[in-house]
Amino acid sequence: MHSIWIADDDEAIRLVLEESLSSSGYKTKSFASGEDLVKELEKDKPDLVITDIQMPGMLGYDLLKHINNNFDDLPVIVMTAFSDMQAAVESFGGGAFEYLPKPFDLEEATNIIERAFEEKPKTKSLRTESKVDIIGESKSMQDVFRSIGKLSSTIATVLIQGESGTGKELIAKSLHKNSPRNDMPFIALNMADIPKELVESELFGHEKGSFTGAVDKRIGRFEQANGGTLFLDEIGDMPLDSQTRLLRVLSNKEFYRVGGDKPIKVDVRIIAATHQNLNNLVSQKNFREDLFYRLNVIKINVPPLRDRKEDISDLSKYFLKKYSDSLDEDLRVISDEALNLLIKFDWPGNVRQLENVCYWLTLMSPSQNIKTQDLPIEVKEFEVSDIPSTSWEDGMQIWLKNVSMNIESGLSDIAISKIEKMLIRTALERSNGKKNDAALILGWGRNTLSKKMKEHGI
Repeated sequence: MHSIWIADDDEAIRLVLEESLSSSGYKTKSFASGEDLVKELEKDKPDLVITDIQMPGMLGYDLLKHINNNFDDLPVIVMTAFSDMQAAVESFGGGAFEYLPKPFDLEEATNIIERAFEEKPKTKSLRTESKVDIIGESKSMQDVFRSIGKLSSTIATVLIQGESGTGKELIAKSLHKNSPRNDMPFIALNMADIPKELVESELFGHEKGSFTGAVDKRIGRFEQANGGTLFLDEIGDMPLDSQTRLLRVLSNKEFYRVGGDKPIKVDVRIIAATHQNLNNLVSQKNFREDLFYRLNVIKINVPPLRDRKEDISDLSKYFLKKYSDSLDEDLRVISDEALNLLIKFDWPGNVRQLENVCYWLTLMSPSQNIKTQDLPIEVKEFEVSDIPSTSWEDGMQIWLKNVSMNIESGLSDIAISKIEKMLIRTALERSNGKKNDAALILGWGRNTLSKKMKEHGI
């Protein structure tokens, strides 16, 4: 019988966990503080520790550090009600097996515990330096934070998938800052911004006189990023011939400048991002399949803002504070009525659009208290169009029009994703949450349903 020790100053949490784990066949012991658990470790040792982060006296991070230094084969699961990126990074960087935001589902907690025993993990070296610049308490953002945390001690290639404006570059920067390469360069390049004929020069540099206009030697982004991280945004827009050269660099870790005859060795971590569906581009022969698999080592899906509306309040407060400080303006406060309109709005431009609205409000709102009439016209007008129309087709048409105004491509992917999510939620409601029944309603297999639920953060 496996033994599990629990450290949490909340007696209710301790009792619930003890009862649940005991009924699952585990031997449990609970402690009201990290100090008490450390004292007991002098006499005995469990098979697993579950600890809260915020406790009086010894914090969970300190307990994690103690276990990491003295019991490198003892897995630790951390719990926290402060579910931000820093909590995830510090937990995983400190050696935690898993990070569990409160409130949590007991079934989910049990599954994590079972996995910990199966995998018999070893703790990692401590790494806790982080700067919180990504905000979100939604489940989908917790998955993003978890990915960043788990990757904090690696230099793995990462592909970030998400719509324009969701914060893909912020995630790339966070991956770099919390990696072993954090003291080396982070170089970003947006492939959509570069004329096709200049892509290779931007990436690899060129020698003087190699083409018309090359009046001097130029160091490319790969050389600039040597030892660090190269972030290739909108990788789906890279020309096919340039994709071939990129693949060669990733394979051989060397390249030639345009017009050069000497190979240049580089050690660069690649993080790529796109708002497009690369699988579709591959099938259309617009993206190399072998390059896709090179880049798609680890994938992070960034949710659109419309699918995590519970984060809008915190994001708005953050941006209003940011711009009140930078513009030396009085801090604006959003009224409940105005906030409700922001939550109802579909945000086709995602977090970037919300940030722009907060900037506008900081400059244009006539008073510190933001009312509904102070909001930009596109937000107020959306309230009118949000009234149920005579048919679902009319409503869908309005929504598609709003989305299409703020994107350059990918409308089909966005619409299909949204509809799939609505279908899944409807089927789950009809089946009272029973996946087998929901799968039958949808005409899918259970595995297909589970996969799509994970994709959509349901």
